Amino acid sequence: MRAFASVAELPTRDDVERARATIGDRLRRTPVLPSTMLGAQMKCELFQRTGSFKVRGALNKLAQLTGDEKAAGVIAISAGNHAQAVAFAAATEGVDALVVMWQGASEQKIAATRSYGATVDLEAPGPTEAFARMHELQTATGRTLVHPFDDPDVIAGAGTVGLELEEDAPDVDVVIVPVGGGGLVSGIQTAIGATTRVVAVEPELSPALHEGLARGESTPVTPTSVADGLNAPFAGRLPLEICRDLERVLVTEDEIRHAFRFLYERTKLACEPAGAAAAAAWLAGKVDAENAVVVVSGGNVATQTAAAILAAP
Repeated sequence: MRAFASVAELPTRDDVERARATIGDRLRRTPVLPSTMLGAQMKCELFQRTGSFKVRGALNKLAQLTGDEKAAGVIAISAGNHAQAVAFAAATEGVDALVVMWQGASEQKIAATRSYGATVDLEAPGPTEAFARMHELQTATGRTLVHPFDDPDVIAGAGTVGLELEEDAPDVDVVIVPVGGGGLVSGIQTAIGATTRVVAVEPELSPALHEGLARGESTPVTPTSVADGLNAPFAGRLPLEICRDLERVLVTEDEIRHAFRFLYERTKLACEPAGAAAAAAWLAGKVDAENAVVVVSGGNVATQTAAAILAAP
């Protein structure tokens, strides 16, 4: 087990501002769209390059590497969205990327990661084993790790979502955020948490942040949610410290599927199940607010997964 991070390790609002300057115009400013049917606004990160918010943190991290680190290449681990983000960012920076995924990961996400030029390792049978595999390969190759959620530069990059919300939706009284390992919610909390209520939403079947905060240390879980983008096997030390006092909500698999169908049919957003988790909490009445923003964090869903959810009664 790992203790929480120290305050000195945590990213700051200034770090998020610097991340925005570093990213510059290489990424889109995603829209905030109102929905009368949903009764909330939607921060549409599914429209971002590579189909999710993850590319923000990946680009910021790679920009911090030295020449020697870039020459040695980078390594990442991911169910798919961070994999694609690192592959894209590495191609942009001219850096070789090795991405550890695992057996049973989305074929669409594996193919997309390869299409950006990264090498994909699929030796691990699941997410827990994949972290051990990643550490083994990192030691053997000397590559720099681009962690999906437990890195201050990655978190600062994700926090640029919060800066955009602050400017584009200044009157909101809550920002509802899907959570896997905790990078996105930590970034948003770092950026705007001093002035805006932030709520973390996890699947009941993937409660890494919830368990870590309950136990007071990073705690392994066995994630099995249909929201595969949130299936982190533990929450990071930095997110646990940043989110120590954050309001948290758990959603069921049925609530996630219902929100996925709702967003697809009523708002015309072709998101992935992970991207529907915040809307799931809102639609289930688990967050009380007058003017909410739900973060639709990604849109990389396998066709068969989407079809199965949409076809269900």
